[in-house]
Amino acid sequence: MNVPWSGGAAPQAPVFSAVVLAAGMSSRMQGQHKLLLPVGGEPAVRRTVSALVAAGPAEIVVVTGFHGRAVMEALDGLPVRFQANPRYEEGQMTSVAAGVAALAAPCDIVLVCLADQVLLTAEDYRELIDAYAAMPRGSILVPAFKGQRGNPVAFSVSYAAEVISGHINPGCRKLIAEHPDEVFIHEAVHDRFTTDMDTPEDYERMVARLAERPPVLAR
Repeated sequence: MNVPWSGGAAPQAPVFSAVVLAAGMSSRMQGQHKLLLPVGGEPAVRRTVSALVAAGPAEIVVVTGFHGRAVMEALDGLPVRFQANPRYEEGQMTSVAAGVAALAAPCDIVLVCLADQVLLTAEDYRELIDAYAAMPRGSILVPAFKGQRGNPVAFSVSYAAEVISGHINPGCRKLIAEHPDEVFIHEAVHDRFTTDMDTPEDYERMVARLAERPPVLAR
C-alpha cells in the first residue's frame, strides 16, 4: 500500500459531536426548572449550549423531556437539533441512548454533556477533545479533579451501537466498569468538570462564581 507523503503536516484533529442532556425534572430544585433559571442574563441551558457551539462540534443534539417546549424556546436560534425523550422519567440512560441515536453527522468522538454545567467554556470542551486526541491509550475519556470524576464524558463513536441499545450509560460508573481497560482519566487543573447545578444552593454558588469572572473583551 502506498502512503501519500504528508510533508510533515500535523495529524488532523478528531471530529466530535455532542449530546446535551436537557430532559431531567430538576427534582431537587424546589419547584424551579434549573435549566431555565437566569445565569449571566440568559437561561442556564442557553449558556451551556452556547459555550458548546463555540467549541466547534460537527453536530449538537439536545435531548428534551421535562418542560421540553420551554427548553427548546430557550435555545431558539442556536445551531442545534432536538430529540424528544418520552422515557425521560426512567432516568438519564434513556436520554443518552436517545441523543446518540439521533446523531447524523460523521464524527470520531461523541461528547455527552450535562445541560446544567454553566461554568464550562468553549475552551474547556476543547480541552477534553485535545486530551482525547493525546490519550496514550483507551477510547473513553472521563475528566476528573482531585480524584472526583466529572462530565462531559467523551467516547469513540464505535460505542454508539452499544449506547443506543442501552448496555452502556456514559457518565456513570457502569461505563467504566464495563470497559475499564479503555477508560482514561483526564485530571484537570480546575473543578469546572465536576461542578453542576442540582439545588438552589448550587445555583447561588454558580451565579456568585460567574459574577467574579473578569469580563471577556471583544476581539
